[in-house]
Amino acid sequence: MSDLKGKTVLITGAARRLGKAIALALAKNGANVAFTYHLSAAEAKHTLAEIQRQGASALALQCDLRDEKSVQRTIDQAQQHFGRIDLLINNAGVFQTAKLEEITAEQWDEAFGVNVRAPFLFSKYCIPSLRQNRGRIINLGSLGAAKPWTTHAHYCASKAALHMLTEVMAKALAPEIAVNCVAPGMIDAGGADRYPDLLQRVAAQTPMGRAGSPQDVVSGVMYFATAPHFITGQVLMVDGGLGLR
Repeated sequence: MSDLKGKTVLITGAARRLGKAIALALAKNGANVAFTYHLSAAEAKHTLAEIQRQGASALALQCDLRDEKSVQRTIDQAQQHFGRIDLLINNAGVFQTAKLEEITAEQWDEAFGVNVRAPFLFSKYCIPSLRQNRGRIINLGSLGAAKPWTTHAHYCASKAALHMLTEVMAKALAPEIAVNCVAPGMIDAGGADRYPDLLQRVAAQTPMGRAGSPQDVVSGVMYFATAPHFITGQVLMVDGGLGLR
């Protein structure tokens, strides 16, 4: 992981849960870490302190991912603080459960705004620095992009769009920037209380016999963060074989 020493990473939505685990792993392996949060100010403060205790330089930035000016301001702040961006991780996402006929236009727009539009905007405005530094973009997709979950139409459709955006960006930004995607299945990232019995039910259907852990996803992200730059346009499913069903 020595490739990350002296590198600067910008990761969205890393105040808690999976994003936090990714940010801590990056810091542990020598990266400077700038991360965004929206309403989780208290959690962001704790995450910032944890990263700094590892001896890494870190910056927590409040950002509304749906606001283009807020996105631009966040990127400018990260670049001014660290002088460069080498790796962008589009982690922040919206996951909601609703029957198809009950999804509102506002819910649909929010899913696409956070899950697709925000990664596009962050990528677009990071391109100059990433090109200069032969950088990388890693998107956090989902098994839902490949599976028609009937109570998650807006989520599945938005993540499918993100997978396609990954492939388009990989072609459009080559050879200077490598673009890949890590697509988790069911991950126990501390939110099991929101979905009673769901983890156990899905784990029983998963060939590997359990739900995924944050570390499983972290390993996929770290792979793309340090893999040969030649590897681009790939979507890595981290689902314990659940997608094989």
